[in-house]
Amino acid sequence: MNAALSLSPPTKLPGDVGPIHFVGIGGIGMSGIAEVLLNHGYVVQGSDLRSSPITDRLAKLGGHIFVGQKAENLESAEVVVISSAIKSGNPELDEARRRGLPVVRRAEMLAELMRLKLNIAVAGTHGKTTTTTMVATLLDAGKFDPTVVNGGIIHAYGSNARMGQGEWMVVEADESDGTFNRLPATIAIVTNIDPEHMEHWGTEENLHQGFLDFTSNIPFYGLAICCTDDADVQTLVGKLTDRRVVTYGFNAQADVRAVGLHYKGGVAMFDIHLQNEDQVIEGCSLPMPGDHNVSNALSAVAVARHLGMSGDEIRRALAAFGGVNRRFTKVAEIDGVTIIDDYGHHPTEISAVLKAARQASEGRVIAIHQPHRYTRLHHHFEDFCSCFNEADVVAITEIYAAGEEPIEGASRDDLVAGLIRHGHRHARSITTQDELTALVKEQAKPGDMVVCLGAGTISAWANELPKRMKA
Repeated sequence: MNAALSLSPPTKLPGDVGPIHFVGIGGIGMSGIAEVLLNHGYVVQGSDLRSSPITDRLAKLGGHIFVGQKAENLESAEVVVISSAIKSGNPELDEARRRGLPVVRRAEMLAELMRLKLNIAVAGTHGKTTTTTMVATLLDAGKFDPTVVNGGIIHAYGSNARMGQGEWMVVEADESDGTFNRLPATIAIVTNIDPEHMEHWGTEENLHQGFLDFTSNIPFYGLAICCTDDADVQTLVGKLTDRRVVTYGFNAQADVRAVGLHYKGGVAMFDIHLQNEDQVIEGCSLPMPGDHNVSNALSAVAVARHLGMSGDEIRRALAAFGGVNRRFTKVAEIDGVTIIDDYGHHPTEISAVLKAARQASEGRVIAIHQPHRYTRLHHHFEDFCSCFNEADVVAITEIYAAGEEPIEGASRDDLVAGLIRHGHRHARSITTQDELTALVKEQAKPGDMVVCLGAGTISAWANELPKRMKA
């Protein structure tokens, strides 16, 4: 065992620990941590079931990548990092425990990285990845040169992670398994709270307590930045009695507030009232539609003002925002039809994305949705039946099971029937990419927008659709 792992370790991750082995290194959450560790000079290796652009990037940075997961991959490893998706029975996890190696959860390793910096952690059921990207964008513009670990590919970086030389780190804080409470945030952002990942939380009371713990963990010199347009977050704010809080949103009570919001060619135009400062940042723009995206931007503005950025710097940074992969990403425009790829898979997200599509489109909105997990469809069935109201046409694919067994009453056809029963005028099921292509050719006209939504394989369908439409 490496001497750095002996008793009385230093308070920061030793430079000679390693090799550090990631089980599932190609995952969007794991790869960002691995990349930052590599850039810090640590010896990093990892395995995944298949190679990908992410694993190729890590290999170019010096990581040793194994394709396939087996016990012998751990031959030289001294520390093993796993996500909550890795369970007993995984050959590498079982081998690590047989050998007595330290097994570290993803959030624990992220927390170790965060101890090297001052930190901004972005939490919330929806909008974390976009908000993390926006905070990073503004800090870049303010010359803070932040380190970033995100849950999506930031277009400006071509990666979900970046090593900066500044004192600040911006991270996405995943609440799905409760481990976000281990993150030593200096500034904690909460975008919203919805009953999601209830297989971990059990009750909404536990979920709300988790977010309260997350925000209460900030130091006395820290800051909680909370969206009070969300009723549950507003309740959270009322319980944060011993820490500084800045609120944001569209409501008149928000400290950082967007006013005069309108859209022109899919670009959001608005002013920002800084109510605590009695100032207005006029003439702001964000090159993407969606009230939810403007809301996310306000949290980044709150961070920027807290760190001393000027109104002009903020205005320029918002106007230049480059976006994040699979968050209202334009794939192509074919014969006047715009094709959008989006990660939205929860009813709240789907509703927000389709509203944004309506704001950005001059024609009709055609939604293609691949439900993600039977349990999610089952738990939120009524919400799924009403979240497609902004779409003129809805097509539902087979469910992406993510390893789950079917649940009675929560199938693709059940959802289509539910949409029709709830009054949707044009909902249908599709099974294959050929059927998707035929539907788009039949329904889409110049000026229309096709929005592919889901967390599974629907992204591949969206990216292959332009070629199929030309065939």
